[in-house]
Amino acid sequence: MTSFTFETTPALINAWGAAGELGSLLAGRFSARTALIVTFASFVRSGRLDPILASLHDAGFETQVFDRVVADPPEALVMEAVDLARQSGTNIVLGVGGGSSLDTAKLVAVLAGSRQPIGEIYGIGKVRGARLPLVLVPTTAGTGSEVTAISIVTTGESTKMGVVAPQLYPDLAVLDAELTVGLPKVHTAAGGIDAMVHAIEAYTTRHKKNPLSDLLAVEALRILAANLATVCHDGADRRAREAVLYGSTLAGQAFANAPVGAVHALAYPLGGHFHISHGLSNALMLVPVLRFNASAAAPLYAELGEAIGAATSGDIAERAAAFIRTIETIIESAGAPRRLGDVGVPRKALPMLAADAMKQTRLLGNNPVDVDERDALRLYEEAF
Repeated sequence: MTSFTFETTPALINAWGAAGELGSLLAGRFSARTALIVTFASFVRSGRLDPILASLHDAGFETQVFDRVVADPPEALVMEAVDLARQSGTNIVLGVGGGSSLDTAKLVAVLAGSRQPIGEIYGIGKVRGARLPLVLVPTTAGTGSEVTAISIVTTGESTKMGVVAPQLYPDLAVLDAELTVGLPKVHTAAGGIDAMVHAIEAYTTRHKKNPLSDLLAVEALRILAANLATVCHDGADRRAREAVLYGSTLAGQAFANAPVGAVHALAYPLGGHFHISHGLSNALMLVPVLRFNASAAAPLYAELGEAIGAATSGDIAERAAAFIRTIETIIESAGAPRRLGDVGVPRKALPMLAADAMKQTRLLGNNPVDVDERDALRLYEEAF
């Protein structure tokens, strides 16, 4: 067996309604009692934060809420949250929300007690020292951020930078699928497809693919493929909600150890320039990249096809093609937008997007097939 390293969040709680008991769940695990909750405004307005706050207060926690998180959080916003944590004497950070809230919470926990400037931590393994205790509670199913050591920050008008460091794994992730009930169908679909991308790219990555990440990726894809259409068409289906959130977490554990490739590299410019959500950006680019990568990844696609009920007869090329067709069918049944033009991307922007995608060298290096700028342009054109 090839040597490998595997890391993940050290503790997971998976229970319907767990968020409403967060105070008691945390009180026995942490001595810290001054909490900063990093979340987004609409979650607060919905009233769904109230039971969490009540539970924390009942357990003796003092709380401060930072609710200004937005999609693709800019560096200045992250530092606002860091400043609030410092001013309020925060000694435990709670991220409650989608990937942007969880990513922001990770960075707050790292920077609140540190003198290290945020500009020094972009890249891999550049965070120095410890962080504050950190708990993450996802309210969407897709990013897997609760079990990854990655945070993405918007650093310019359209550019993004990643922070990758083991300190970004939380101490505890709390999976409460009840929090995902009521998500709009398009967000549910995009998040589920995003998680499928994580599983597929982890399984086919050029670097760090390993037996444990493979097991997680296959099981994640199996669960997501079997439940995504159901949860998109009946958002109140508890069983499907729980399954998709669980599948998203498994996919997150997989890609945290076997990193993603060209789908993500091409998705980031879409978010940076047109503020398309990360999940939807991935969904839009998935099928074109699958076809492009098939020249190298066909044997792996054939294996993944067995997990999702694609054709199991024929040669490897035929089974790989059946896998891609099945993925396309799942995307169609989920109801996510299929074309760049459908989400407001003009054709004239495609060369600009292709040039920007080439900046994602950390991701492109993991792809099973090399991608140059001409390839990227053709992939955007196929997705248009």
